Amino acid sequence: MTGTVHSQLQPYIDAWTHSIESMAELVRPVPAGAWNRPTECPYWSVRDVVSHVIGFECELLGDPRPIHTLPSDLRHMTSEYARYVEVPVDKRRHHTPPEVFGELDYTIIRRARQLRNETRGPQDAVRGPMGKEMTLEELLKWRVFDVWVHEQDLRRALGEPGNLDSPAAAYARDWILAELPRVVAERAAAPAGSAVVFDVHGEQEFMRTVRVGADGKGSIDGSVSLGPAVTMTMDWETFLRLTCGRTRAKAVEDRMKIEGDQALAEAILANIAVTQ
Repeated sequence: MTGTVHSQLQPYIDAWTHSIESMAELVRPVPAGAWNRPTECPYWSVRDVVSHVIGFECELLGDPRPIHTLPSDLRHMTSEYARYVEVPVDKRRHHTPPEVFGELDYTIIRRARQLRNETRGPQDAVRGPMGKEMTLEELLKWRVFDVWVHEQDLRRALGEPGNLDSPAAAYARDWILAELPRVVAERAAAPAGSAVVFDVHGEQEFMRTVRVGADGKGSIDGSVSLGPAVTMTMDWETFLRLTCGRTRAKAVEDRMKIEGDQALAEAILANIAVTQ
């Protein structure tokens, strides 16, 4: 170890490494027929999820984006961002499983080397998806979140649960929690002065209160709220699937306990997905 990596960045790199290597171990023995199995990531198969992860990591390596025309019949192409993420996925749809996991292995080796030699600091500006400028710390946080969520997509599709309590899971939790004030205050339009409690148990256990201020803006903290408008109790995996748009509230209502203002709870659950 050369000591070039900023100590603040190393935990993200470690979490990313653990998750993406777990993904590689998971898909390597998968039989060819299972590569086309659908996942809960809308419209994507096992192969597509792996291809997506490869595509983004290659872009961060500085590889040119593939020149590829998308088929006109893809129903989920509803935004510029959706088209952007679909190109590296669709380009690999004709690749064989050994080609895909071979490329995944090689991409992990290249990215690990790049990250090991990283000399920039956490607040240095870098290019993110679609050329968006962000700090290096934000970029690494996002990669941990994205890779871990897709690792979980694959685990559910393949019937191989695990890593719901991994280092990456804790970063994914923090990423999701940071988005909840916007969900409650802006998207669900919770009234000023109200509080909504999320009580989550399981591999990641936490209770958080989203409060809506007099200005209509949301904030989140770990203190107990007296008389919240809504309390939502559920397990960690259900919370993850809902907030990442992998399932609808109706499909998992038996795994949740909702107390308080039902209309507000329904508005929150209808707008709870924080992923694009």
